[in-house]
Amino acid sequence: MRLDKALAASGYGTRSEVKTLIAKGLVSVSGKVIKDPGYRIPDDELNTVEVQGQSATIREKIYLMFNKPDGVLTAMEDKRLHNVGEFIPANLKGRKLSPVGRLDFHTTGLLILTNDGELSHRITSPNYDINKVYEVTYEGPSLTSAQKDEARQGVTLLDKDKPVKLKPAVLEFVNEKQAYLTLTEGKTHEVRRIFAQWERPVTALKRVSVGSLHLDDDLEAGGLRELTNEEIDSLKELTGLL
Repeated sequence: MRLDKALAASGYGTRSEVKTLIAKGLVSVSGKVIKDPGYRIPDDELNTVEVQGQSATIREKIYLMFNKPDGVLTAMEDKRLHNVGEFIPANLKGRKLSPVGRLDFHTTGLLILTNDGELSHRITSPNYDINKVYEVTYEGPSLTSAQKDEARQGVTLLDKDKPVKLKPAVLEFVNEKQAYLTLTEGKTHEVRRIFAQWERPVTALKRVSVGSLHLDDDLEAGGLRELTNEEIDSLKELTGLL
């Protein structure tokens, strides 16, 4: 890991500010002053970095909560459409962050961004049964206990050439035009396809939680924040990594 990128990503300033610290001889690795910002820190020496004589905490893995706005593509880059990558701060560029799973272009809400590939795989894999909760606003008649029972048994989608049996889900009513739907798999357009089969077109769709992680009420659309150690550990425990 490059020294300047590691320090910038760990909150020690912008890339230019970090380079100034390094040039002034204020950064050391394993007790040796390093003045080359491009110096690559050996993996086994990450915990030996010091800044101005104080031990530095270098983060190998980054975990972010992102409140995805409407009209944003779940991709780190795209030449035509607004995408998640546009919201990544400069000091985290190049850290190989990726979205955990996908949200449709017009679906909003919680998206985890990380460079922890194993955690990402386990959260998105249907083998781990990680709950994803969606707030659904729809048109048409209010949902009934019949749809709740069908969701609990596993909806069979009939909109393709072959029927698709979904895993059991949990449907909770909020009011006459809103409901929460909890899924453990992520088939393409799954929520919208379920509601279309129930003849209730979806007018707004927002993911509010993934596993133990809930979207902050005060995180504005397009906002990012780092996950706390407790949140990270909870997700790791849920997926068998702790």
